[in-house]
Amino acid sequence: MRKHWLDNLRWFTVLLVLFYHVIYIFNNKGVEGGLGGFVEGPAGQPQDIVMYILYPWFMMLLFLLAGISARFALEKKDGKTFLKERTRKLIVPATIGLFVFQWIVGYINTRAVAATGALDQVPLINKWMLYALSGVGPLWFAQELWVFSLILLIIRKLDPKDKFRNLCAKSNWIVILLMGVLFWFGSQFMIFESDTPNPSAGLVNLYRPLAYFIPFLMGYFVFSNEEVLQRLKQGFLPIALGALASGIALCLTGWGKCPVQASYLAGWLNCLYAWMMALAMMGLFLNCFDRTNRIFSYLSRINYGLYVLHYAVLLAFAYIFKEKTQMSPWLIYPLLTIIEFTLTPALYELIHRIPFVRWAVLGEKKNKKM
Repeated sequence: MRKHWLDNLRWFTVLLVLFYHVIYIFNNKGVEGGLGGFVEGPAGQPQDIVMYILYPWFMMLLFLLAGISARFALEKKDGKTFLKERTRKLIVPATIGLFVFQWIVGYINTRAVAATGALDQVPLINKWMLYALSGVGPLWFAQELWVFSLILLIIRKLDPKDKFRNLCAKSNWIVILLMGVLFWFGSQFMIFESDTPNPSAGLVNLYRPLAYFIPFLMGYFVFSNEEVLQRLKQGFLPIALGALASGIALCLTGWGKCPVQASYLAGWLNCLYAWMMALAMMGLFLNCFDRTNRIFSYLSRINYGLYVLHYAVLLAFAYIFKEKTQMSPWLIYPLLTIIEFTLTPALYELIHRIPFVRWAVLGEKKNKKM
């Protein structure tokens, strides 16, 4: 039986990622990778509060949902088929797709370097490879999820009779809440700020392998159990209130800090808020959105395509608006949001109809039925 709440929560979270990037692209809070803010000083740009609200939990939730989905998928297919499909869906877009489409992201990302003339003498083929390798963007999620899926297949062999998962099905509310401690533990495995520059810090702190692997395993072993989901459904209200309170406290105490800084992400309040929000969102969708319609079904079908394609669309228009026009920021934000939420689905509909390109960019084996 299809888990509509799971499908709906997944596409809704992906839409939050799209909106987050509209704010992130112009942030002035020290988050690297964007195009820079419109004003100087971290106290400015109140719209950046969106990053403080969303970043602590939405990627963690996507990994948790991926763990649940992995469990349901492996109930229907063997490990070899599962890994083959995950490789096509995740690794192909995050490797071959870089050279077919995501080089656009790398091209814009390297504009500052190109402006210095450093690339003038570089052969075109070498530039293309540089652009492709610089265009990973949000596809780090696909790369990491594939690795997690591979490790999961190994872990499953250690417990072929599902004894551990059956034990997890008995988790009560205290156990579920205390699982947040495991997420906090995983969040400590990052490279913290120091006076000595560390080139690998940015990459490690972006991927946060243990902080995301733990929720992925929780999804597979704990939250794929119907008994646990029913407890979440019944206890939604107090969890939601706890998430709201911890979120407000985090925003008040963290405003102005870099929201992706290791010391900030590893803080107990950040981890508490992230865990409570993940539980609250699952409880909300179990209660209110365990159903489908034509719109929900369509968004469920294209959500991964939106995730893969949106950043190139966003970055291209954000670069034009900020660097090539004198447009007001308060016009740029809504206009960019409209463009991203309309052109990205249109681009998906185009690409997924082109045989080789849909495989390379979206990981689709064949054209999906409309």
